[in-house]
Amino acid sequence: MNIGIFTDTYFPQISGVATSIKTLKDALEAQGHNVFIFTTTDPHVKKGTVEANVFRFSSIPFISFTDRRIAFRGFFEATKVAREVKLDVVHTQTEFALGMIGKYVAHQLKIPAIHTYHTMYEDYLHYVLNGHLLRPYHVKQFTNVFLKNMDGVIAPSERVEALLHRYGVTIPMRVIPTGVAVNEMNQKPTRDIRQELGIATDSPVLLTLSRIAGEKKIDRILNVMPEIIDEFPKLRLVIAGDGPDVSVLKQQVERLTLEDYVIFAGNVPHEDVGSYYQMANLFVSASDTETQGLTYIEALAAGTKSVVYDTDYTEHVFDDPDLGQVFTSQSEMLKEILSYLQKGNFQIPQAKLTDKLKQISAEHFGNCVCQFYQDVIANYQEKRKED
Repeated sequence: MNIGIFTDTYFPQISGVATSIKTLKDALEAQGHNVFIFTTTDPHVKKGTVEANVFRFSSIPFISFTDRRIAFRGFFEATKVAREVKLDVVHTQTEFALGMIGKYVAHQLKIPAIHTYHTMYEDYLHYVLNGHLLRPYHVKQFTNVFLKNMDGVIAPSERVEALLHRYGVTIPMRVIPTGVAVNEMNQKPTRDIRQELGIATDSPVLLTLSRIAGEKKIDRILNVMPEIIDEFPKLRLVIAGDGPDVSVLKQQVERLTLEDYVIFAGNVPHEDVGSYYQMANLFVSASDTETQGLTYIEALAAGTKSVVYDTDYTEHVFDDPDLGQVFTSQSEMLKEILSYLQKGNFQIPQAKLTDKLKQISAEHFGNCVCQFYQDVIANYQEKRKED
């Protein structure tokens, strides 16, 4: 198949969506399919740089998310490219510019279009005029307008599926959790991250890795740090990533006098993510807005246990304490972290890890998405015959 993926965010931008798309692209190409990325220009990509099967369209920083971009042109150019490469299916990954362009391309080429609904926008309304402009019913209306006339939608978790049903979405829907490139996460590190960050080899390390923003609830991890340090004074917390709340968290660190125990590592290139997970004893996430838990499964693929906020997605991943534990309150998070630190056994049994990695692999992810493509294409062709 010739597959067109339309997205407002793609490498070198660092985000869960960008990683998910790259993982899917690689998995589909490994099956022998041709994947073409239609995305935004990026200031970090030098003008004239040739990226195989990646087409970039003029863009500007997105309102309220200035580290993200949105295209402002490209309908006709994208259609021309799509005709030339003979797309069989359009797969949109955004509800904004490139998503609209993808829908237009599918309509012009008379091919099916499916969508992956990545973001629970109700959790992000505070970014727009502090939540005074948009309400949840606006999100419902917007979602239904975008998905109208689409041929299928992928929900990365049952939580997203339930939300879309609540919105009244009736097009074919399939729950397909995002997979992870296991080999990228568990290959032997090429860098000594602990040494680079000035962390002693005998210091326990907690890692949280994400966009540094309010919805990730990193402040809750910082709130329990004093109690953890009382029992484990050599412990260090590494906060990896960048975003709008870095300065806010640094101020919190100062208020709690945690400067000697918390390290802000900044943005981590995708190729180094596995090394960060592997250098940590525990991965911790207090975010309650995750739709696909990509960082959880990356940590697991790297062989690192996790303590994460409980969602319907975590039920399928952390069903054994040898893999990780979940929590629903700050006190539970503290309890689980201390429990692992006190036991001192951070190694995941290999047999259990191998079995779980089969379920979350990029190969499994690619197979499930490819099957959905085939089903949607068959339904689309059947409808055209009837028309």
